[in-house]
Amino acid sequence: MAAIPAPARAITGAAFATLLLIALMMGANHVAARVAFNHGLDVATAVVFRSTVTAIVIAVILIVQGVKLKFTARHKQMLPAIGLLIGVQSLCLYSSVARLPVALALLAFNTYPIWTALWSALLYRKRPEKAMLVAMPVILVGLALALDVFGAASGLGASGQWARIGAGVAFALAAAGTFGLALVLTQHEAGDVDGRVRTLTTMTIAGIVALATVGLQGGFHLPTAPAGWGGLAALTFLYGTAFTIMFTVLPRLGVVGNSAIMNVEPVFALVLAWMILGQSIAPVQVAGALLVVGAVMALGLRKK
Repeated sequence: MAAIPAPARAITGAAFATLLLIALMMGANHVAARVAFNHGLDVATAVVFRSTVTAIVIAVILIVQGVKLKFTARHKQMLPAIGLLIGVQSLCLYSSVARLPVALALLAFNTYPIWTALWSALLYRKRPEKAMLVAMPVILVGLALALDVFGAASGLGASGQWARIGAGVAFALAAAGTFGLALVLTQHEAGDVDGRVRTLTTMTIAGIVALATVGLQGGFHLPTAPAGWGGLAALTFLYGTAFTIMFTVLPRLGVVGNSAIMNVEPVFALVLAWMILGQSIAPVQVAGALLVVGAVMALGLRKK
């Protein structure tokens, strides 16, 4: 998720289907990650593999398309900071996926538009749009329902539920906060950098951040079972392929960068996690999930 969401615009059926495919791949990537985590893989090792392969894929695209790397002094200052934030975001989001049902981790992460508005107001004195102010409470109410914050659906009560989900939610919100900050800095400080080049730098630096984390924890923690290796291979393939499609197919279809349509990723993750991992959530949590996804998509699709 290293590209800035593009302004809403009319798209073709092929572009719509491609965006849904990318959302499906990103959701499946997180489900595959959870499979790998369940069989010995650790978060930092996963981010190293995923980021390195994606960076290599994007580098090949740049070479084939003859894109030259050009950076201003400002870019050289801000791109490493943005890459560092994306590295922290990647570690935090996978840490959440390792602890929560996959769909709930992604839903908590989907609060990043709120964080983006807050960072924009704090750093650049940009007042939130009216649509954002309306969407904020809707997103938060939906998230509260999805996470079952009072423990009604689980029967654990508020304290028992938070003892179970607290760490995972904290990691997801940290991922949302750092991602929101990365988006704001990218928009204001590096928005004129080619999206492919920006992704290459952020994935490279994210990989370095994860590699440093691997070193601090005493080395790579690789899968201990064939299912774990399958999960690692799948998450790496799905993530790298999604980005390849984003930068090779979408521009030809008249779509640049991300789109609000791809925010259906938690819905795909919800279905896949139920099918593959046996994870399920209560109907009221599903309703909350749909509320969050709907509000975030409405923000992305609004006319500007």
